[in-house]
Amino acid sequence: MARAPYQVLIIPYIRKEDHKIMFALFRRSQEGYWQGIAGGGEEGESIIETAKREAFEEAGIQQDQKYIQLDSCSGLSVVSVVGEFMWGCDKYIIPEHCFGVEVDNQDLLISSEHKEYKWVCYEEAIEMLKWDSNKTAIWELNQRLLRENLK
Repeated sequence: MARAPYQVLIIPYIRKEDHKIMFALFRRSQEGYWQGIAGGGEEGESIIETAKREAFEEAGIQQDQKYIQLDSCSGLSVVSVVGEFMWGCDKYIIPEHCFGVEVDNQDLLISSEHKEYKWVCYEEAIEMLKWDSNKTAIWELNQRLLRENLK
């Protein structure tokens, strides 16, 4: 399948018995920085289908888990994502759509794209994340989950 001109970012989370929320961050194998699960869409695939496929491929997260589509959506340069003007000379920026996914346990698989993952609280996640888009997405996800706990 051909690569579609968008990216997804997925942040796995788990609710602990004490109502504390923990987030899974992944360290990239080559670059060494921390981020959520990120990947590109394939033509004919919906954005949520892409998110579910990427989460399964990179962390073994089953597709029937609870996904939250976030309002966070960033623009990423085509060259920084795919290394070239893959979709023509006039396509400079592609959107990055963000999701949270609730998982049942902390045991995730790890693909060759990452060398490790770590469960952290929100404050530690903000310190570890490289990309501002990841920081914005995890802030939104954390706020949504905290407000949900208040209901």
